[in-house]
Order: sequence, then C-alpha cells, then structure tokens
Amino acid sequence: MADTRLFPLEGGRRPHPAVERWFESRPPILSAFAKQWFDEMRRSGPDVYEVLHDGHPTACVGDLAFGYVNAFRDHVNVGFFLGSSLDDPKGLLEGSGRFMRHVKVRVGEAVDEGALRALVLAAYADMKARLVERDRGADA
Repeated sequence: MADTRLFPLEGGRRPHPAVERWFESRPPILSAFAKQWFDEMRRSGPDVYEVLHDGHPTACVGDLAFGYVNAFRDHVNVGFFLGSSLDDPKGLLEGSGRFMRHVKVRVGEAVDEGALRALVLAAYADMKARLVERDRGADA
C-alpha cells in the first residue's frame, strides 16, 4: 500500500451544501443516476464525508478521497481514486491511468448494480485501511 498516492481533501462535510447544489443543477435523469451511486458511497460507512472537488461530488473516508460521480451528456461516471487496485471480476472498470478508474452508467442501458455496489464498498474498505495505516505511521 505504501507506494500508492493518497489524495487528501480538506473541507469535507456530511452533507455538503455544494454537493447538493451540484445534483440540483444537473438534468434530472443524470442527476438521479449520479445521486443513486453517490448515495451508495455515502452509506459505505459513518466516516464518509463529501466535498465538491474539481467540480464534481467526491466521497472521502476521513480526508482521503475514494470515489466520485460526474455527469456527462448521456452517461454518469462512477469513479474511484485508487480503482486500479480494486478487484473487478465483472470487468466494469474503465481507464488506463496509473490509479484512477471509472464505471460508465449510461442512460437506457443496464448496469450490474451488484457488481458496482461491490466496487463502491471495496473502494471504501481499501481507503479506510490506507487511512488507518497512514494514521498509524503518523503516530510512530
């Protein structure tokens, strides 16, 4: 875990007014998809906070970003900051960057909700473990 870049963000709240305004400002169908998956991130644990980062809702464990949603013309990205380290047996994740990956949820197309939910929970659990490790190292 030590060679992975963590992405701390300040200003996380629960709920965050700017995040709520973001959902209100998107077309209703895209907002509904994005909110459904961001709500999954919110429910991952009691230590999940949210912030608007780079113009889109971002979920953090403590101060460490683990997931985000973003809306485009005909799809929503459900993204993971350390998605390259997630087990993805259904092959939902897209992207080729060193760390980040996303799942495209397209209007009018089915998505494997169970598999996407598992990715959200895995991303949360992975980042929580990294947060504990980071904080343990800070105490040493």
